[in-house]
Amino acid sequence: MTVKVSARNIYKIFGDEPEKAIALLKSGKSKAEIFEETGLAVGVNDTSFDVGEAEIFVVMGLSGSGKSTLVRMINGLIEPTAGEMKIDGRNIVGCTPSELRRIRRDKVSMVFQHFALFPHKTVAENVAYGLKIKGVAAADRRKKALAALSQVGLEAYADSYPEELSGGMQQRVGLARGLATDPEILLMDEPFSALDPLIRRDMQEELLRLQRSMKKTIIFITHDLNEALILGDKIAIMKDGRFVQVGSAEEIVDNPADGYVAAFTQDIDRSRVFTAQSVATPAEAIDLDKATAKTVLERMEALGRDALYVLDGEKIVGAVTYRDLAASRRKNGKALEEALIRNYPRTTPTMQLFELYPLAQSGLPIAMVNGKGRLEGVVAPESVFAKLAGNRQQTV
Repeated sequence: MTVKVSARNIYKIFGDEPEKAIALLKSGKSKAEIFEETGLAVGVNDTSFDVGEAEIFVVMGLSGSGKSTLVRMINGLIEPTAGEMKIDGRNIVGCTPSELRRIRRDKVSMVFQHFALFPHKTVAENVAYGLKIKGVAAADRRKKALAALSQVGLEAYADSYPEELSGGMQQRVGLARGLATDPEILLMDEPFSALDPLIRRDMQEELLRLQRSMKKTIIFITHDLNEALILGDKIAIMKDGRFVQVGSAEEIVDNPADGYVAAFTQDIDRSRVFTAQSVATPAEAIDLDKATAKTVLERMEALGRDALYVLDGEKIVGAVTYRDLAASRRKNGKALEEALIRNYPRTTPTMQLFELYPLAQSGLPIAMVNGKGRLEGVVAPESVFAKLAGNRQQTV
């Protein structure tokens, strides 16, 4: 993995003589105790992380947790009290103002919660503003601005003014402005939190759609765990200036690091977090050419399974159940072929559990196949419901 953003032991203390606060933190004092004792405010406390290229890294925390301070240290808007903040391996702490301007101009763009659009400029002029700062010629600015607006579906509104657009449309303009300069890294500080719930969900889907084609490195700040779970390739839960857990959505919901994280995850819809892959088991398939009814029945008994999938080479030809195969064998026909269930349920590894409900009703294990249709595993219906119930002992 190519690391685009890397932080090591980052601190931010607000107030005079910040080294006192750092010493107290290292001695075990809390953020609240330090403020009461010294009047110094701990923004970020000894935080380290890596963000890979084309990754959406979501920092989630309540108000005052330090997440907005942290994101502003990535582009140098706030200077760390101590530690290293690297972009493409270059430590930006201590950079000259001109070096920071170059980094912001060429590598990093930011999308804010409050759209920060110029009311006296058209939509296209707002989007082109960063390009103007970079010294791009007017004709090229217009062309790039229209291309960015096209990405978010607003090209037709290029010559409108912000006040003529809805809140959701204005946020799309803010996103287009962030994209227009073609940054390598996109910082997004609670960009959707001011939007109505339905518009917010639309914007989340829009961002994921764009990311599939743009493949930007995105650091996204939010106070909403549901939003973090929807968007994040990796999620950091922040409290009192520190990361208390970093992991995938599945890791955080299935194995919360402490009671603080568990309190956030207890009401999460697990069916929209976990995927088929999280509950799949090895396929243990049988070869149509080599197996007989007798050997298949024996294998089912040995494995303790009621059904198995049958392959012809790498192609799935169907599934057989113990009951059907035993009944077919007693008829002395071509037992294995006669018992084949050719209309079987199938899923992909990334399908979410709520999408498996109708498939689980067949009673058969669900075939999990890759993009080429090859069998990669099976999902037992009871495993789906065990995962939804929070049972970490998966049924095989």
